[in-house]
Amino acid sequence: MPTRSSNRKDGPLTETASDSVARAAELLKGHRESIDRLDAILVYTLGERFKHTQSVGKLKAQHDLPPSDPAREAAQIARLEDLAVQADLDPEFAKKFLNFIIAEVIQHHKQHQA
Repeated sequence: MPTRSSNRKDGPLTETASDSVARAAELLKGHRESIDRLDAILVYTLGERFKHTQSVGKLKAQHDLPPSDPAREAAQIARLEDLAVQADLDPEFAKKFLNFIIAEVIQHHKQHQA
C-alpha cells in the first residue's frame, strides 16, 4: 500500500489521516459513478422490457387472452431466483423485484383489455 512520508527525513512512510480521507473520497466517487451508470442501464432496460410487455398486452387483448399467466410468472420467478444466486444477489430480493414488475405488467395488460 503506497504511503506518504512523515515529516522526518529518515522516518517511516505513513499515510496521514487527510491522505486516507482523500483516497477514500476518490474511491467513493468511483463507486458512485459506477452506480449512476448501472442505474441508467436498469432504467433503459426496464423501458425496453416494458415495450415488449406492452406488445404482449395488446396481443392478449386482441385474442381475448387473460392478462395474467400464472405458470409463466412462476417459471420466470424461479429463473430469476436462479440467476440471482449466480449473480450473488439475494434471491428473495430478486423475487420481490420481479413480482413488482409482474404486477405492473398485469395492470398494463388489464388496461389494454378495458
